[in-house]
Amino acid sequence: MTEYKPVAILTGAASGLGRDLAIRLSYCYRLYLIDRDQDKLTELAATLEDSQVFVCDLADNHAIEALIADIRQHEPDIALLINNAGITHRSLARITQPAVIEKVMAVNFFAPVRLTQGLLPLLVQHQTKVVNISSMAGWMPVMGRAGYCASKSALHQYFETFRAEMRQDGVTVLMVYPSFLDTPIEQNALNGDGGRTSHKRSMVGKLQTSQWMAEQVFAAIAQNKERLFPDRFTHFSSLLYRLLPRVFLHLMRRRFASELEVQP
Repeated sequence: MTEYKPVAILTGAASGLGRDLAIRLSYCYRLYLIDRDQDKLTELAATLEDSQVFVCDLADNHAIEALIADIRQHEPDIALLINNAGITHRSLARITQPAVIEKVMAVNFFAPVRLTQGLLPLLVQHQTKVVNISSMAGWMPVMGRAGYCASKSALHQYFETFRAEMRQDGVTVLMVYPSFLDTPIEQNALNGDGGRTSHKRSMVGKLQTSQWMAEQVFAAIAQNKERLFPDRFTHFSSLLYRLLPRVFLHLMRRRFASELEVQP
């Protein structure tokens, strides 16, 4: 007899944290894998049982609407909706074009909101857990990443409110706040004009692997946590920003001083 598995929907599944989450989740769930990279997505799906591929550019509103319609046609019993896909930029606010900020907001904030809203009847029906891969940058400023910080802050505020509103309907939310991970999101970071940045990123704390992060997320889901702060150092930094913001900003400016040297 085939073992019953509920569905887990995962965006940004083709590489990095998304890929490692897909591998970890494949033992317990049927996977709906979403990414814009069809080749990598198909390659991953070929190694996993019970997985379906959905190619979608999450910066495109019309593509998201088509994706939602496609998923709803399958009427899946969704146990997890994991909004993992994301992009970033490394450029000072004064040299970052508005179009770059809009693209970052589209993928990091509006796409999770649209996908969650579009699938909401199914989420309520199956009392789904919504998992959002946010960032500690949503809690505190990080130089050279104003648009990214704004997108993750918006994601945090929206889904913290959404959790409170949906509790009576059985839809739960896990917010994940990692810091610096060794994933393609940083390797493909945008510059101020929307091209790929060439300068080395500044960072604090330890660079963690996506495999390590995937294990942390999987454990938090199993433990029914509402928030996951896997990096103690960065969590401490966010508290420092709230309690002593001038001290935090002074230390951050020193640590990220190289960002000030990047020219348009």
